[in-house]
Amino acid sequence: MAPSAVKRFATIVADSDTGMRCAAWYLKNVVPRIEPALSRWSSGRVTSLPITPVVFLQTNGARTSKPRATLLTYFTDGDDVILIASNYGRPRHPAWYHNVKSQPEVTLRARGQEGRYLVRETAGAERDRLWALATSWTPPILKYQAMAGDRTIPVMRCAPMD
Repeated sequence: MAPSAVKRFATIVADSDTGMRCAAWYLKNVVPRIEPALSRWSSGRVTSLPITPVVFLQTNGARTSKPRATLLTYFTDGDDVILIASNYGRPRHPAWYHNVKSQPEVTLRARGQEGRYLVRETAGAERDRLWALATSWTPPILKYQAMAGDRTIPVMRCAPMD
């Protein structure tokens, strides 16, 4: 299946450094403010990110144990949900990564469905295979890895607990 016009446009934008900075700003500052309302209003059927599926990751803070909700893009591998801890190419891991390392039992909500998952960080050949899938699914992740410097971007596997 050929990519949609929106996805083709997003790929072109992501090929430039300015486009990557704009996309990261939009993902970090705009999407988290409007996506929760869109998701509630449409039972997960409408999104502000038409080029990729999104999931709400519900965790508890690693230090505070306070409930946290983070909007992330994802893809699946069988029944498992795969998350990439890119942090938009920043040199440190995102906060949600530390939360799931501390307390790996999480709730994921996407497309009107919700479930409990156990999260673990992948390594070795498994990580390499999933990383290759991620970069073919969304090529800008390669730029995030370059921007992250020496930090290896973690690939997290969320297995259903039910």
